[in-house]
Amino acid sequence: MSTTIDPWLREILRCPVGLHELVDGTGPDGKPELQCSTDCGAPGQRRGYRIDDGVPVLLADESRVFTA
Repeated sequence: MSTTIDPWLREILRCPVGLHELVDGTGPDGKPELQCSTDCGAPGQRRGYRIDDGVPVLLADESRVFTA
């Protein structure tokens, strides 16, 4: 799944909690989101960040925590 985020921006975006790379993913509502590429906060736990009109919302308080 591809988002409308420019490639140059994708290269510098990082999770605000774990400071690691974010990859394309799909949220439970079927919409695209950016997800942690590795465990974040606890073993097996990752975060998903929604994308609003092509802009990733990288706020830890608004992230979706899920198990990988």
